[in-house]
Amino acid sequence: MSDTMALQLDGAAIEGDGPAADAWDAKTWFAVLSMAAASFALVSAEFLPAGLLTPMAHDLGVSQGVAGQVVTATASVGAVTALLSNVLIGRLNRKTVLVGLSALAIGSNILAALATDFWWLLLGRAGLGIALSGFWALSVAVVARVAGVNSIGRGMAIVTLGVSLATIAAPAMGALISDWLGWRSAMAMTAGLAALAMLLQALSLPTLPATTSNSLADVLRLTRRRGIQLGMLAILLLMTGHFAGSVYVRPFLEQVTLLSTVPIALALLGFGIAAVAGNVAGGRLADANIRMALLATSALMGLAAFALVLAGAHVAVAFVFVTLWGFAFGMAPVVLPTNLSRAAPDALEAAGSLMVTSFQVAITIGAVVGGYVVDTYGAIAPLTLTALLAAATVVLALLQRRT
Repeated sequence: MSDTMALQLDGAAIEGDGPAADAWDAKTWFAVLSMAAASFALVSAEFLPAGLLTPMAHDLGVSQGVAGQVVTATASVGAVTALLSNVLIGRLNRKTVLVGLSALAIGSNILAALATDFWWLLLGRAGLGIALSGFWALSVAVVARVAGVNSIGRGMAIVTLGVSLATIAAPAMGALISDWLGWRSAMAMTAGLAALAMLLQALSLPTLPATTSNSLADVLRLTRRRGIQLGMLAILLLMTGHFAGSVYVRPFLEQVTLLSTVPIALALLGFGIAAVAGNVAGGRLADANIRMALLATSALMGLAAFALVLAGAHVAVAFVFVTLWGFAFGMAPVVLPTNLSRAAPDALEAAGSLMVTSFQVAITIGAVVGGYVVDTYGAIAPLTLTALLAAATVVLALLQRRT
């Protein structure tokens, strides 16, 4: 972006908010990396209970099924908060808001670590849901202002790298730390991660005064735009398909590929490593050609799921296409928000609220539908649903305007 180029962001022209995509300076890198640190801290806390359920349930005197609702509490509160987050923050400085959200994550994780009963634990997790939804609702707009509108894909790739790393590390590290020091210590360590992220944001983010305040009507008015409608539909289709199928990859590998625990762990590790590579590739492609990026992401995920359905009984096929699925999933958190933002360069914060809500709804629908399908039709059925919804997203990508 040249020095004279202005980005019309949230109703006001912001002159030279960031350098061109190939010309980041040290301050820009530091600011974007502080956002990545925050995403890692928040998502680590979100996924941590997966490795803590057994000791947590035993300590609080509840069943594992009840303890699992701490994840539901985070997601459900996040879905509601996403629509209201940009309304509630009004004209507050966005740097202040982000630092405050990290502080909320610190307090929420400490409350969860000290919880004497299940209801206090739920309250702590609800606070985390607010911090998560607020952060992601602002993420695209902040990256655009810090790094430049031409670097949204590249910037979001770095920010969402924290998601991929947390997805891989949090459940496993949570289980290990829980065995060594107890589940409360593991929960408290996520507060430490949030504190580090807060410090980095305070030191590196420039002041980001609000250019406008959003009302709920402003957010909902965006849904009249065809590009926003297609962007939200792409998120709903692809992410519903992903979460309907990916949760049941392990049962598929057990029942269809007939793998034991160690090979399954290796396959899932390959999924996670490929997701990191997908982050990088997704960022580059999103900045170059967002329509092609969406087409590639959905086509690769559909191909992977379809190949597993047809030939997943073969070990080599299973390993290759589980890895390919991971690569496509790594691209998705970069490509889908960038795709949605292209339809609202004048209202990136409001578009961010719609983006987060779409993701949360897709996760919820995918989990419910995937559970029903696997119980009713067996381990292959959820992956079939993934393939079909990814194919529908391919068609949607072809319908989008060339940019």
